Amino acid sequence: MQLLKRLSIAILAAIVVCAVFAIQARGFQYFGGDGPRDPYLDECNSTDKAEFYWSRLKYDSSYGGGSGGFGRRFGGGGFGFGGRGCGEGFGPWQRDYPKADIQFLMAMRRLTNVNTRSTSQVVDIDTPESDPHSLDNYPWVYAVQAETWTFNADEAKRMHDYLMKGGFLMVDDFHGAEDWDLFMQGLHQFLPNAQVEDLKDSDEIFHVLFDLSQRFQIPGEQYVWSGRTYEAGAGGDIGYVPGWRAVRDDKGRIIVAICFNMHLGDAWEWADDPRYPEKFASLAFRVGLNYIVYGMTH
Repeated sequence: MQLLKRLSIAILAAIVVCAVFAIQARGFQYFGGDGPRDPYLDECNSTDKAEFYWSRLKYDSSYGGGSGGFGRRFGGGGFGFGGRGCGEGFGPWQRDYPKADIQFLMAMRRLTNVNTRSTSQVVDIDTPESDPHSLDNYPWVYAVQAETWTFNADEAKRMHDYLMKGGFLMVDDFHGAEDWDLFMQGLHQFLPNAQVEDLKDSDEIFHVLFDLSQRFQIPGEQYVWSGRTYEAGAGGDIGYVPGWRAVRDDKGRIIVAICFNMHLGDAWEWADDPRYPEKFASLAFRVGLNYIVYGMTH
């Protein structure tokens, strides 16, 4: 049984590597005019029905300083903020959007049998439940640069109720001690009693699809030119250490999965660039898929 288990894990890992190389080989075909369609136009107009919709949280931002401040947030390469999108607005919530989302979905369609739409969905806390962009219509949602997020009373209640009703939130791309403090301020607006814990290697979320007992820090695209896996860490800052963290509800279910001192969105976005190491992209895809499977089955 142990041999069979090890063989199964090895086969799954090999499939992920093949998927990353397939994305790299495809390059920017999806975005460069050689592809069969425009994914941005698809995103604006798609009415495709699916089992799973990748959804990204749109939130109001305080534009907090954080590690590197405003300049770090709006610098860097890749698609960064905005791209073309569907005119949903502007802010840190758009980091790596929509390319990271679309490439993650490309990998998801290659690696699983889940019937998922090929374009992502922006969800807005303020929209009513009847609106297609309403948070309530999407049980799994992804948020980036959450050290800048802020919520008014109505939005905080909406977020709280969403998670208590079974929603799942994955948070990514914030770095260092100052970012962490700002993130917690926003988190406590909608989960005032939240207790954040460090996940253990044995936690179920790391084993629902891929065995992720062995993990490492997943860097942003800055690794290509800096060789650093961290974005904050000067003066003994905690930004050196990857944080696999979570908040649970009172039944023990993870409701907020936190990727601290990491940038999985960049790994997805840059997976098609041979300069970005395959090992980082492969782990980032596997983490995202495990978090989706856990969030949709618990």
